[in-house]
Amino acid sequence: MRLRLLVEYDGTDYAGWQIQKGLRTIQGEIETALKIIVKKTVRITGAGRTDAGVHARGQIAHLDIDMLQNLKKLQNSLNGILSSDICIKEIDRVNDDFHARYSAAAREYCYLLTRKPSALLRNLSWYVPYTLNVKQMREATSFIIGKHDFRSFCRVVSTVKNHYCNVQEAKWIEKSETLKFIIKANRFIHGMVRALVGTLVDVGRGKLNGDDFKEILLTRNRIHAGQSAPAKGLILEKIYLIKLGFEANALAIPILCL
Repeated sequence: MRLRLLVEYDGTDYAGWQIQKGLRTIQGEIETALKIIVKKTVRITGAGRTDAGVHARGQIAHLDIDMLQNLKKLQNSLNGILSSDICIKEIDRVNDDFHARYSAAAREYCYLLTRKPSALLRNLSWYVPYTLNVKQMREATSFIIGKHDFRSFCRVVSTVKNHYCNVQEAKWIEKSETLKFIIKANRFIHGMVRALVGTLVDVGRGKLNGDDFKEILLTRNRIHAGQSAPAKGLILEKIYLIKLGFEANALAIPILCL
C-alpha cells in the first residue's frame, strides 16, 4: 500500500531533508518514528531535498507499507513521536504509480526578508538592514521567467549536468516590514533560490542594475553572481502534482510568510 504524506517542518535544527550519516535530518526523523510504529524499516521519498536550515510548509513524500493501517491513527502516532518542529499534516492512500518526486509537475518556494529585526521571525527570515529599490528588483526578476540555464545561480561544486529550469512565476510581494520572494518552476538546482535572492538584493542595494543581472544569468558562471541568502529565510511552499489533479498545499501559518 502506497501512502502520500504532506509534511511541514521548521528546518532550523536539521541538516536538511535527506538522510545523512551521523546528522539529524527530516527524513531520518520520520523513518525512525515509522520504525517505532510498524516495527520495521520503512523508507520514504520526498519531492524535494531541502538543505540544512531550510523549512517546508508543503513537502510531499511517499512510502510503501505492507499492512493495512488506520491512516488517521498513523498520522496521530507519527505526530506524537516526532519533535514539535516536524508535523505530518495529511496522510492519504495513493495509486502505486504515484511518486513524490516524479509526480511533481512544479515546486514553489518562498523567501522572506525582514527590514526590521524580528524576534518571532529570526529563524524564518533574513534581516536586511539596507534600503532596497524594490522596483529595480522586480525588473531584474522578470529576466528569469521562462526556460533558462541557471548555472550562474548553482553551487560551484555540483554534480548536476542539466542546469535548465523553466520558471513559471517569480515575483516580490512587499509589505511594511517584510519583502517576500515567490518562485515557481518545474525544477530547481542546488542553491538556486538562495543565490537568486542574494543577487537580487544586490540589485536592490544598487550594487548591480538590471542589465548586470541579465548578463550574470547569460554568462552561466557562479562567480559573477552575488552571495547566497541565508538558508533560514527559505520555505518550500507547495508541490504541484500531476496525475492526481490537485495541488498539495499545507494549511497556511501566517507567521511563516507575512
